[in-house]
Amino acid sequence: MVQATTPEPLFRDKGGRGVQPMRSLRLGLSAASLLALANCEQALTTPAVPEPRPAAPVAVPVAYVPPSAASQDLARFYKRVERDLLTRGLLRTDGGGPDTPYDADDLARNFEAIAFYSEYPNHSVSIGSRQTDGQLSRWSGPVRIKTEFGPSVLPSTRETDAAQVKSFASRLAKLTNHPVSTVSRKANFHVFFAGKDDSAYVVKRLKELIPGISQASLELVANPRSNFDCFVFASATNASPFKYVRAVTLIRSELPDLVRRSCIHEEIAQGLGLSNDSPAARPSIFNDDDEFALLTSHDEKLLTMLYDPRLEPGVSVDQARPVVRIIAREIMGQPL
Repeated sequence: MVQATTPEPLFRDKGGRGVQPMRSLRLGLSAASLLALANCEQALTTPAVPEPRPAAPVAVPVAYVPPSAASQDLARFYKRVERDLLTRGLLRTDGGGPDTPYDADDLARNFEAIAFYSEYPNHSVSIGSRQTDGQLSRWSGPVRIKTEFGPSVLPSTRETDAAQVKSFASRLAKLTNHPVSTVSRKANFHVFFAGKDDSAYVVKRLKELIPGISQASLELVANPRSNFDCFVFASATNASPFKYVRAVTLIRSELPDLVRRSCIHEEIAQGLGLSNDSPAARPSIFNDDDEFALLTSHDEKLLTMLYDPRLEPGVSVDQARPVVRIIAREIMGQPL
């Protein structure tokens, strides 16, 4: 295994509406890069003599407040975009079929591109992006997911969204053979459904969850650009820079049903460590073309590979390549 280095910040979102295809965007803040951005390194590192920590605040369900006219306009916009994508045969939910064949070599190649590399804009979150070599990053401890809602989310919608997150967490646990579950307290992976009107709520909760978070980071999450549908950022510690210990996902409550489900699938899966997109990946949600809305059979195999015990967090792509090829052939049932 190579010596652990600090990965660059990674930001991904499900964005680019209308004429441009939707993209999945993830803010993977690993080790010092995220922690420096959020000014919260100290909160995630353990001193020589641990100091007593206050009990984590418990979020209580917020009362429903009808969305504003601006929020309703945004919801109508997203609905038109979803309808346009569906008309063009995109946002498939079939998981792939005879028209999307792939073999072990394809799977291994796509795994390398998606699990070992990270696409992200520069620090100002501008249009341009670049790639950086990286090592494998994933969770080593249990993933405890908690779903929270802004005031503008209808109570009935909250129930549906929470049920979908719970079902998906159970599916992820089976695919990865890693403890992934939904909880009501002591979460380390927070999934927020919040709308244009809920910025104050999101800011308050983030300050509670990440003491010392910077104002720039709060603005990034509380007031995302309109072409950002949803995003996730995950963080590790300086001591273990490739082992995630915390993640936060924001999904816009104005999104229509299918795109909301797409965000649940992609952002939570990416929060587990599949941090990149690849134009060669098919059938896959880890592709900017929006052909598929939900996790595919190909993506399920990527998650199984990501948490295979033969791969260690921090391993480089070159070191892992022989093992990745073996795992891919085993999963596909092809001769080694």
